Amino acid sequence: MSKVESVNKWDLNHIVFIGRTWDEYMRMFGLTKEDLVGRKILDCPAGACSFTAVSNQLGMDVTACDIAYYLPIKQLEQKGLQDIETTMSNMERADIQKNFLWDYFKSVDELKQIRTQAMNQCISDMKRNKNRYIPAVLPTLPFDDKQFDLTLSANFLFLYEDKLDYEFHLQTIKELMRVTKDEIRIFPTTNFACERYKYLDELIRDIRNLGWITEEIKVPYEFQKNTNTMLKIMR
Repeated sequence: MSKVESVNKWDLNHIVFIGRTWDEYMRMFGLTKEDLVGRKILDCPAGACSFTAVSNQLGMDVTACDIAYYLPIKQLEQKGLQDIETTMSNMERADIQKNFLWDYFKSVDELKQIRTQAMNQCISDMKRNKNRYIPAVLPTLPFDDKQFDLTLSANFLFLYEDKLDYEFHLQTIKELMRVTKDEIRIFPTTNFACERYKYLDELIRDIRNLGWITEEIKVPYEFQKNTNTMLKIMR
């Protein structure tokens, strides 16, 4: 079975192809433009986020990586539109909305518009610059040691603590460390229940034992309640 067939058969239903915007990334990771200029940056897993597209338009050097990129672009686009509709339908429920702060996004309609915009920017850039969008299955990446100065990882690790065990988290972070020269930023540090990842202290200890420095940092972005911290990992 080819990799594309494997992803189609086993993973498509588990991939939620919804993206965040460039501005959201800047807030989620506490970034400034100066943090990005002149650095090679990896976004992993990048999903349907527009960070790579917009950053490269601004003259920066960003590569996106995700298991979803094994799939045909047209299929990803259809999947993304479907996922946005499903997610926004769920967001209309009062018991769901109460778990979110509605200041950055003023309404579900605005959220839908921005999520659609992010995905459209991603898909458009993917069609023009396919070489920026690298397929991979974590915890293995097809990059050289220290290929990137900065790696960003959003809305994957820690969130899925009920599906991804501790060993997967550790091996994934070790792989991100292998391909990263200076620093890694992971957002958020909580699971879908808005609770701090239960093995985070153990993980931080293991990371520090590998010679890296860690810091939990509050960031100027909080959409889901209590989801406003990132883990910064530095050599």
